[in-house]
Amino acid sequence: MRKRIAKRRARFEWQEAPDIKARALELIKKLELGSVRPNRLFFYRSTGSKSRAYARTWGLPSLWQHALKVDPGYIIEVVSHHFDNLSAHNQDKVIIHELTHIPKTFSGALVPHTRRKKGSFHHKLDELIDRYFAQKL
Repeated sequence: MRKRIAKRRARFEWQEAPDIKARALELIKKLELGSVRPNRLFFYRSTGSKSRAYARTWGLPSLWQHALKVDPGYIIEVVSHHFDNLSAHNQDKVIIHELTHIPKTFSGALVPHTRRKKGSFHHKLDELIDRYFAQKL
């Protein structure tokens, strides 16, 4: 009879990510994303996650805003073991992708990936990435 050896999972943890915040604020300024309120954006780096995502955006739904008596806000979480291994160029693309999930209304809701027409998430994302990298040249 074989003994099962329990695999030790890394502890899942979050920590504030001021480096990501600085880069995101620079991107917001360069891309002129006036609808984004930087004082209501929060940035975290997670470790120990099994997620396949490089980063995630978390919104604060309006019911929570009302119950907690707070303004809309967003958390951008980068998954360390995926994100930190990317080049700076690709990290910027991931941050832009996550910022694209924030609607112009800055309501706490999230813009989904699903729509495929002009004005959709992917159209807006491609436009922002093109504009950003045109500025870098």
